[in-house]
Amino acid sequence: MTDLETRMMDLGRRARAAAVALRDAPAGARTRALEVLAQKLTAAEAQILAANARDVDAARANGMTEALIDRLALTPARANGMTEALIDRLALTPARVAGMAQAVATIAAVPDPLGVETERWTPANGLDIARVRTPIGVLGVIYESRPNVTADAAALCIRSGNAAILRCGSDCLQSSLAIAGLIAQALDEAGLPADAVQLVDTPDRAAVGLMLTGLDGAIDVIIPRGGKSLVARVQAEARVAVLSHLEGLNHTYLHEAADLAVARAVVVNAKMRRVSVCGATETLLVDRAGAERLLPPVAADLIAAGCELRGDAEALALVPAVIPATEADWTTEYLAPILAVRIVDDLDGAADHIARYGSGHTEAIITTDSDAAERFAARVDSAIVLINASTQFADGGEFGFGGEIGISTARLHARGPVGAEQLTTYKYVVRGQGQIRP
Repeated sequence: MTDLETRMMDLGRRARAAAVALRDAPAGARTRALEVLAQKLTAAEAQILAANARDVDAARANGMTEALIDRLALTPARANGMTEALIDRLALTPARVAGMAQAVATIAAVPDPLGVETERWTPANGLDIARVRTPIGVLGVIYESRPNVTADAAALCIRSGNAAILRCGSDCLQSSLAIAGLIAQALDEAGLPADAVQLVDTPDRAAVGLMLTGLDGAIDVIIPRGGKSLVARVQAEARVAVLSHLEGLNHTYLHEAADLAVARAVVVNAKMRRVSVCGATETLLVDRAGAERLLPPVAADLIAAGCELRGDAEALALVPAVIPATEADWTTEYLAPILAVRIVDDLDGAADHIARYGSGHTEAIITTDSDAAERFAARVDSAIVLINASTQFADGGEFGFGGEIGISTARLHARGPVGAEQLTTYKYVVRGQGQIRP
């Protein structure tokens, strides 16, 4: 067994032992750990930002891979803009550190999900049967550039009573190590085992492969949070259950009855608020009957905000600044200030496009026609469907979960934002009075 294998197996053994202690700990201890962590994140802002600056400097020095440039068909000039968009996912600011601390504090205030009876009944045999929430056990969380995931994932696992083994991308390792140190301190001060949240402290990619084996039964579920290649690898190689989503190939559809002012505000926000998040709109679908009224002013706002538009022939005819789209544009998660634009026949045409090209993540319709809105919500089978609102609301914090460990596009166990409650499973507690089966 290699040194790395020995270390990873030890992580697994310690996580399994910590999971038992965390499960049995009172809710107040888990709450206390989160409250202390929120305070420590605020107090250690300078330390976290200094570590993050080292990560950002290294990312800029390394630049963007040619493979990614080719995948997005970017010119070198636009590639530099894309590099900065990716770095935006990595970079922390005082406001983002404060937001991270606030997210942990919010999760601390979320009602503890453990031990909650979700249903209780008595069948004909007289047994008193209750379905009760319980932790999953040990979660392996594999993520890429976002250091805030270290705090978010830890907080959600603590709140839900799960131990966690975190493996961040090498590009945010210094930031994550600084945050992980604070997590360990907070757990210890709350009387909980520091091993309840462990960060893999090596950039060696072999560590991911070892986690995917389950570490000899230590890991119950793997949660990948990152790009398509990471998620595809996890889904292909994992020997334990996986809770994941692929891409945020999200669509906003402008129905012919859309209010122009609402359309302009929502589309610009959905695309440009933060282009690097998985909730960003990547394709704009416009009803042919309303395209002449809606698309030119919406496109003008997007272009003024610095967005490049790639569209079909009809979009180009209405907005000459549009660059002709290729088939690849309908299937690309840009994570950059680039938006695909397509004119569709009607609501059914929009739903058909989403069914063909979407990833099942988040879709939105802008309309004043309530019947059309409800028909869109019924037809579109994605984890999140919004009516007259930005796709950037695809976020556990915005759903009132305090935070999220990701957006699940799966249809089993959890779908949409995965918060503390979604990180629990259940057991049945059956109470009898001496019943035996005949």
